[in-house]
Amino acid sequence: MSITQPRIYLASQSPRRRELLKQIGINFELLLLRSDVCRNMDVDETIRGDEQPEVHVRRICQEKIEAGRNSLSLRNLPVFPVLAADTVVALEGKVFGKPENAEHAAEMLRQLSGREHQVFSAVAIALRERIEIALSTSSVRFATLSEERIRRYLRTSEYNDKAGSYAIQGQAGAFVEHISGSYSGVMGLPLFETVQLLKLFDYPTP
Repeated sequence: MSITQPRIYLASQSPRRRELLKQIGINFELLLLRSDVCRNMDVDETIRGDEQPEVHVRRICQEKIEAGRNSLSLRNLPVFPVLAADTVVALEGKVFGKPENAEHAAEMLRQLSGREHQVFSAVAIALRERIEIALSTSSVRFATLSEERIRRYLRTSEYNDKAGSYAIQGQAGAFVEHISGSYSGVMGLPLFETVQLLKLFDYPTP
């Protein structure tokens, strides 16, 4: 008699989140929302008015997990927990999203230079009608960055598709003087909070 191995669905295209789940031995399958036949699965990540960073990231995460759960239902796939996450960088309450181009990335890095900013990572898990969400908040202080150093970093193209225009697990790790909080949360998936949520659904965890 075969026993189905426990697994989850990951409603994210982020390679960092895939790496982090593999790191702690979580068996997952990708559940890509944008490839769904139902086009309204895309989530609009536009900031609403004076929405605070922690409110924004929780709302986007909530919308992503609902879209993931609905996608699972539409495809008639086997029922396992769905995981979604969202991460934003904020400086003095202003959300820094993903850069539009290299110059936009350079401007973000100039503002982060020599200062402490916050990284908010929300993670959500859904199983049938139940949804649980957790939020991780970290503080990151950058060294003062010269224009030459910023230009060298931009040539790596590492800033593409990264909140705040940097990836802490890449060359930008050399910018970080101090971090308080969750390193994996800054990468995009806070592992401690992820495991705590999985336990709520009786999913085997490290």
